[in-house]
Amino acid sequence: MRLWLVRHAATTAPPDVCIGRTDVPASDDATAQAARRLHAALPARLAWRVSPSARARQLAQGLQALRPHLRAPVVDARLAELDFGAWEGQRWDAVPRAELDAWAAAFADHRPGGGESVRALLRRVRAALHTVVDDAPALDQVWITHAGVIRAVLHTLAAGWGAVPTAASAWPQTPVRCGQWVAVPLAALRADRDFP
Repeated sequence: MRLWLVRHAATTAPPDVCIGRTDVPASDDATAQAARRLHAALPARLAWRVSPSARARQLAQGLQALRPHLRAPVVDARLAELDFGAWEGQRWDAVPRAELDAWAAAFADHRPGGGESVRALLRRVRAALHTVVDDAPALDQVWITHAGVIRAVLHTLAAGWGAVPTAASAWPQTPVRCGQWVAVPLAALRADRDFP
């Protein structure tokens, strides 16, 4: 059994803008293409959860249109993107360098833009992982979510359930692109499950 970590399709926002919790919709064309690819890749039977954001729910709706037998996904707030606070909606090059440096210097605990820390993101994503690992039936699990959540899962797999990145360089650097996914074995998540 696997956990499919699916990133929403490309949004309608400019690519150089900080978008975390801001509820920006995805492109309809990109969503339709991603839904078709996902439909072709996923197993017939699955259990699924979706972030409450519009861009994630759009992809879930697109997949459900192709698989009308699927039950509606569980909308899970723990799968929401990192909250960037006052940085939301700003161009990345408009965020003061000193603020970016402060985040890099205290990567796990700094709250970018006064929003959410990486430690807080890890805590809620790991709580969602516990739900999947403890309650999962014999089905693949699918999360339609965001880059930050996917990175939190990949960090947990690589570093362990109790690990918190002390530097930005310890955070997974290769993101899953919009409309793409990575599937990880659920068995890999069942080991070493202590909370930090």
